[in-house]
Amino acid sequence: MDFIAGAIGGGLSTAVGYPLDTVKIWGFYKGVSASVLAVSVISSVSFGTYKNFLCTICKLRYGAADAKPSKLDVSLAGVAAGAARVLLMTPSEVAKVRMQTQRNPHPSTASPQPVSEPKYRGSLHCLKVIAKEEGFGGLYKGCSALLCRDCSSSAIYFLTYSALCDWLKPAGKDKPGLLIVLLSGGFAGVLAWGLATPMDVIKSRMQTDELDQHKYKGLIHCARESVRKEGAKVLFKGLGLNCIRAFPVNMVVFVTYEAVLRVTDHYTNKK
Repeated sequence: MDFIAGAIGGGLSTAVGYPLDTVKIWGFYKGVSASVLAVSVISSVSFGTYKNFLCTICKLRYGAADAKPSKLDVSLAGVAAGAARVLLMTPSEVAKVRMQTQRNPHPSTASPQPVSEPKYRGSLHCLKVIAKEEGFGGLYKGCSALLCRDCSSSAIYFLTYSALCDWLKPAGKDKPGLLIVLLSGGFAGVLAWGLATPMDVIKSRMQTDELDQHKYKGLIHCARESVRKEGAKVLFKGLGLNCIRAFPVNMVVFVTYEAVLRVTDHYTNKK
């Protein structure tokens, strides 16, 4: 059920966060067709992997899957969720970034020159072109940066949410209320993106590096060249926007996730 709840939460959060996400590299709603489906699938895998991995850890360490996990348990489950996300999301991330950054000038009456066709006609066409021109490895450009970004930020994400819910929840209550879920989810998203932003910058640069450009040899080279040319502040480009976006998006993710699980539990227990 965690997989389904995660998918619904991720899908709804796309409507909140996608315009703000694309402002970072322009192309307001370009690539949205890939994003809606991808976010739902990725969120499903992330929450499902997290919960199942956490239950497995608790069963191995404490003898019961529903035992109260430690902060280390939550963090390890978060790392596993982050790694699972990367395996699925890298190709869609590459397509989204390429679609958003390609130039597609509109014809003008003032300019009689013909307008060139965009290289990528859609998300699936983008993936096909990348695979043809750059090979299978092209679909996983920036994977190393994504692993660094998502494993660490996912651990912080789930740990922050769990810790805040435990801290804010009134004594004697088994589950946090709506306001606590909203606040905990929002702050978890902000902290996770605060940690993830430098690697997100490097990831986007690596993924927009097409075969004919080939500016970066890898993660460390990309980071070094970016800092050398633009200073350390380049690693924090979009930090403010990422945090502004993260709060409402993750409020929606967690409140939807919890609501789906609670409704399901309610009807399951009635039977």
